Amino acid sequence: MNFQERKKKILAALDQAESLSVFELAEILVASPATIRRDLGDIAEEGLLLRTHGGAMKMENQVLTGFQEKSGVNNSTKERIAENAASCVQDGDIIFLDCGSTVFQMCRFLKKKSIRVITNSLPILAELIDVPSIQINLIGGELNKARKAIHGEKAVQHINGYHAHKAFIGVDGLSAENGLTAHSEHESTITTAFIRNAGQVMLLCDASKIGKDSYVKFAELSAIHTLITDSDSEKVDALRQQGVNVEVAE
Repeated sequence: MNFQERKKKILAALDQAESLSVFELAEILVASPATIRRDLGDIAEEGLLLRTHGGAMKMENQVLTGFQEKSGVNNSTKERIAENAASCVQDGDIIFLDCGSTVFQMCRFLKKKSIRVITNSLPILAELIDVPSIQINLIGGELNKARKAIHGEKAVQHINGYHAHKAFIGVDGLSAENGLTAHSEHESTITTAFIRNAGQVMLLCDASKIGKDSYVKFAELSAIHTLITDSDSEKVDALRQQGVNVEVAE
């Protein structure tokens, strides 16, 4: 039985019993206690269960922490981009993190840093809330349940009250002709506020969105300090020719 199969069985068992010891899980899965301990550590890092002394318990807030698995499209690509972006964060930084799935992937690479995070993302809150070295400023406003994020005019006013060293944002479309575009006005207004109140703007964008335009045009290419993407192409070169600094995540 591989890790993914064991993970499914562990989560199913915890869903039924709510909490189990390492030895109870070892018996259920017919695996060694050492294997179960390792699995529980890995699953806990994904935010899908809570480690206890001698075992694990069901995560009550899976609606938030399950976001990582639900955002699995192009996951390995997003991880590479996110790791590159996280390397730009220094101890002492104040950073904006938006509610995009690629930005969310930065969380695992930020946990050893001593920083302050300002975010409208509930999954990011759930992922970082127990990290002692990270202070969190959760933006207030209207909750978009589908996006698990805070939006609206009150949220923009909240952001306008702060300044961050760096903003890490995503887009739905990016092109040399139309700049940054989004599917909705809700997300574009939040992203615009992040851009306006940050010293540097880091755009995390995989190649599938480059050269494409979405519904709302909300920022020019000049708003970007650095584009972090996963591959080079003619479309990326077109952005370079417009003055965009591009980093390709290996």
